[in-house]
Amino acid sequence: MADLSLAEELTCSICLELFKVPVTTPCGHNFCGSCLDETWAVQGAPFQCPQCRSAFSARPQLRKNTVLCTVVEQFAQAELARAKPPDGWAPPSRAAAAAAAPAGQVACDHCLKAAAVQTCLVCMASFCREHLRPHLDSPAFKDHPLQPPVPDLLQRKCPQHNRLRDLFCPEHGECICHICLVEHKTCSPAPLSQASADLEAKLKYKLTVMYGQINGAVRALEDVRARQKDVRDAAQKKMDQIRQEYLEMKALIDASEASSTRKIKEEEKRVSSKFDTIYQILLKKKTEIQTVKEEIEAALTKGGEFEFLEKAAKLQAVSTKPVYVPKVELNQELIKGVYQSTVDIKNDLKRCLRKSEEPITSGEPAEHGTAPTPKPTRPVKKAPKEEKKPKKVPAAAVSPSKLPTFESSEQLVDLKQAGSEAAAKPSAVQPNSAALKAKVLENFLAKSRPELLAYAVKVILDYNTAYSKVALSENYTVASVAETPQTYRPHPQRFTYCSQVLGLHCYKKGIHYWEVELQKNNFCGMGVCYGSMARQGPESRLGRNSASWCVEWFNTKISAWHNNVEKVLPTTKATRVGVLLNCDHGFVIFFAVAADKIHLMYKYKEDFTEALYPAFWVFSVGATLTICSNK
Repeated sequence: MADLSLAEELTCSICLELFKVPVTTPCGHNFCGSCLDETWAVQGAPFQCPQCRSAFSARPQLRKNTVLCTVVEQFAQAELARAKPPDGWAPPSRAAAAAAAPAGQVACDHCLKAAAVQTCLVCMASFCREHLRPHLDSPAFKDHPLQPPVPDLLQRKCPQHNRLRDLFCPEHGECICHICLVEHKTCSPAPLSQASADLEAKLKYKLTVMYGQINGAVRALEDVRARQKDVRDAAQKKMDQIRQEYLEMKALIDASEASSTRKIKEEEKRVSSKFDTIYQILLKKKTEIQTVKEEIEAALTKGGEFEFLEKAAKLQAVSTKPVYVPKVELNQELIKGVYQSTVDIKNDLKRCLRKSEEPITSGEPAEHGTAPTPKPTRPVKKAPKEEKKPKKVPAAAVSPSKLPTFESSEQLVDLKQAGSEAAAKPSAVQPNSAALKAKVLENFLAKSRPELLAYAVKVILDYNTAYSKVALSENYTVASVAETPQTYRPHPQRFTYCSQVLGLHCYKKGIHYWEVELQKNNFCGMGVCYGSMARQGPESRLGRNSASWCVEWFNTKISAWHNNVEKVLPTTKATRVGVLLNCDHGFVIFFAVAADKIHLMYKYKEDFTEALYPAFWVFSVGATLTICSNK
């Protein structure tokens, strides 16, 4: 048991063999130097320890662990000595006889005991001193040439002529005897020692060339990864700039909308105020007429003739005019100008968008293989003091200007006055605000499947995390439940309680999308989790802790799980599920995919604090999850 434990400690967890030129990582784990170089060459920055997943921003300088190398050599020698047969054991065979003979000697082919002193090239056998006597004494063996003992005589014997093969033909790549020279007249055979020395020199030179090619390939791989990182950083920087430009455009549009709306409201208030004045005048006039009418009615009812004549003369002199309502209307020119300006802004925006979507047929290619961006169409912004003053026209008749982003001939009017309304919406210009996150989430919920596939990533399953009965196939893109445990080696990241497996790569920032095909969707699930999620116990199951988010099929019930809280979801007949992870804005969305149509299954909004891994759960035999190709 101690030897077995020592063998496990001296085994590389990548190639599963004894260490070859072992090196030690800064986190204290040991690997073969070549195995770790190949792993990091494929993985790229950030470089992670294959065992504990500790990340290093720069590639560590690794040195050979001489102490561990000496321990491995001593262990290998001890194992080789243990594998030898015990002394004194000799089965009746020529191989055993040769092994029993002293080192460097050939056993007699007649007695299989004594050491041979000569080899007969006619009999093709080796003889000791006693059994060589007939060749020395009898005339019948006079023509049999003898030479010092030849080891491996059966292997060196020519199967066609039963002669010793002491020459090598480089043209045919085979050992031949002297009789075979007839068939190799056009060749240039050489003695075995000379041919062996020539081939050894050629192979050593070829090995030197191959070492140089391997070093060149390693440097090329590192260069490709470095250039790929540069492309990714350049693209991310440009996307951040574009996002900021769009936020600025949205702020300008909001300000323009507030200005146009304010002008319509002011015109409506002006006309409404006039109507209020007219209403008060009409109300006063109606009251006066009503008073005269009541006095006339009262005079007509009184009987005294003298009194009647006095009041009637006065009332007759009072004049009343019919009610007149002046014509008051909205300024249609103003309203029409405001509306037309808004339509012009929309048309300019459409024209600019169409222009930006047109393929670029000229110009130099962008750096790192990125698509060249069209020239900006908006003019350089000027300070407010340099803006041209509008013509002297009534304030209500001034139409709102177009946005400078769209090559308008006018500047934005009254932007300062509308600033108070735009300031009421700070979320429109703050990239990390809750309102912006909600708007980004709504935008992704409205995207089509082809638009989501633009963020597709290749997910590879990590066998170091797979549960013992989770079988991985198809280049680690298919996970299924096996009837018997797999031969996985122990690993600190392996699940020991639930039949789960994680993706090989984690995501800390950016937007990532992948799709999973369900072959038997009655006991399976998928989601994302932190790398720090537990690997043992009931709390290691997806969704049963605060470090994982998932959607799960349990019989015919579909549920969303997080922090051990279940949310039952509507059933779906779709067998493909898309997962969209947005690390920058903090949400993960699960879509049911059918052909090119998608619909929302569930979404989580979370401020992620760690890198996230794709996570999968398969329980019953026959349940299979397949990571779909990016195509």
